[in-house]
Amino acid sequence: MISDTRPEYSVILPAKNEAAGLDTVLPKLREAAPGAEIIVVDDGSTDDTLAVCGRHGVRVISHRYSIGNGAAIKTGARAARGDVLILMDADGQHAPEDIPRLVAKFREGYDMVVGARDRDSQASACRALGNGMYNRLASWMVGQRIMDLTCGFRVVKAARFRRFLYLLPNGFSYPTTITMSFFRAGYQVGYVPIVAAPRLDRSHLHVLRDGIRFLLIIFKIGTLYSPLKLFFPASLGFFATGLGYYLYTYVTLHRFTNMSALLFITSIVVFMIGLVSEQITALNYRDSDRSED
Repeated sequence: MISDTRPEYSVILPAKNEAAGLDTVLPKLREAAPGAEIIVVDDGSTDDTLAVCGRHGVRVISHRYSIGNGAAIKTGARAARGDVLILMDADGQHAPEDIPRLVAKFREGYDMVVGARDRDSQASACRALGNGMYNRLASWMVGQRIMDLTCGFRVVKAARFRRFLYLLPNGFSYPTTITMSFFRAGYQVGYVPIVAAPRLDRSHLHVLRDGIRFLLIIFKIGTLYSPLKLFFPASLGFFATGLGYYLYTYVTLHRFTNMSALLFITSIVVFMIGLVSEQITALNYRDSDRSED
């Protein structure tokens, strides 16, 4: 039964076959966030996830079939009654004991506070290398240091989070998108160092499939935040190559070749695509301002 009292905080845990993790996390969560609304979004689980939630008396919203981690977060955000959302994994990696530290940082005036994992908290050396690359790219894009771009453990103002639901993907990359969206909108993002524990069971991520997907996210980050920061260097590269090739053929052949012309044209086309993308991005964020509370 849902209480009539509106809670200040809503904790959202996306779960797909996370019975073992939830059985451990939920009791600790009750202690770490007393009075908070706890929502488990069951993303088409086939194990005892629902039974575990029933034993611990938390609110459950079920997808009829698996849609994705990001989709579960969006479902929970739409249903949450609290003014502040606490997002975390249900697999035991995020310690409920860290919630008070994130909330304390949030109360300093931030719009979103993210748990920043150390290198030892990464699941593997490849994952650590990939996340480090994402962090550096994102930091360059926004002009500020981003300590952890992909961690799903965060505290955020509900109204501002919901502004960007239409941008969030249904998969595991929603933390990347919401972080960049907040920076693009001029909101304040803070970080609190955390140590993430190993999963209690096998990860749902697949190295090859998700590695390719996260590689594509790198380009999405650029086009989401400031497309010209990606397109202009590429355009400049084509122009420099065309100029160099033209000088070479002018000295050796005394003529302007088709290849030089193609490189110059490509440079112009890439720059114009970046310019148009920049305007489209600006319109996206301007339209989202209309839903600001």
